[in-house]
Amino acid sequence: MSEKKIIFIDVDGTLLNYENELPASADKAIKQARKNGHKVYICTGRSEGEVYDYIWDIGLDGMIGGNGAYVRDGDTVVLDQVIDAETERRVVDWLHEKGLEFYLESNSGLYASENFETRADETVKEYSRRKGKEGASDMTVRKLFPEMLFGENLYRDDIKKISFVLNSYMNHLESKEAFPELKAGTWGGAGEIALFGDLGVKDISKAYAIDCLLKHLGAELEDTIAFGDATVDIPMFELCEIGVAMGSGGYDCKEAADYVTSDVDDDGLYNAFVHFGLIEGNK
Repeated sequence: MSEKKIIFIDVDGTLLNYENELPASADKAIKQARKNGHKVYICTGRSEGEVYDYIWDIGLDGMIGGNGAYVRDGDTVVLDQVIDAETERRVVDWLHEKGLEFYLESNSGLYASENFETRADETVKEYSRRKGKEGASDMTVRKLFPEMLFGENLYRDDIKKISFVLNSYMNHLESKEAFPELKAGTWGGAGEIALFGDLGVKDISKAYAIDCLLKHLGAELEDTIAFGDATVDIPMFELCEIGVAMGSGGYDCKEAADYVTSDVDDDGLYNAFVHFGLIEGNK
């Protein structure tokens, strides 16, 4: 077992709070941990196009994106899986036929459907309300997705995931049946109260991507620590030596973790880094 650890950090609700803000203590913790020789990777459902400069400016060793479809170590792309262009076109056409507004996720950006901004306005407000934060009524699509692209070509060959606003939970079930070759999921709530459905590359997960990265690095599982706040993070908790849930995270995530730290806005990352000896505590 090495004294130097490989740290995997989810983004939304873990590294950033639910307003896309980076707590100063999290920024400090990561900078100090890397100074101490540890490697730090974000491990997120976001594609690279949604990892903005202020996140990279923290100083990171790389990323896992698309919930495992993309892996980058420094400037080296270790894994890059996309939905093939023919399937992507069929999904876009199907969503249009169903009257479901959506956005396409790729390394080059987020591409919104024609009426996504209008249709998703109340949905993103509800998403923010469910996170229990003040000012949810002021949330907008452009605040939640500050670099989203509008009016662009929606037939693309670089898409890793497609998210769409659910009119009902049945839309998710229909998407699962219509596209068995893709991985169908939901987010913004469990089961019938989910706000969004999504379709992505099948047979991938954050755990699968971590395993690919460790093989690339020649590193051992016993040197890994994973941080997350949601059900999608549980596979990496199960794979890594230590799984840490945020205090502001979901019940299932906390149950699966080895340790529960404080809330994302209450120095959660920093406190856990101190607890596990990754940094010394002197805020």
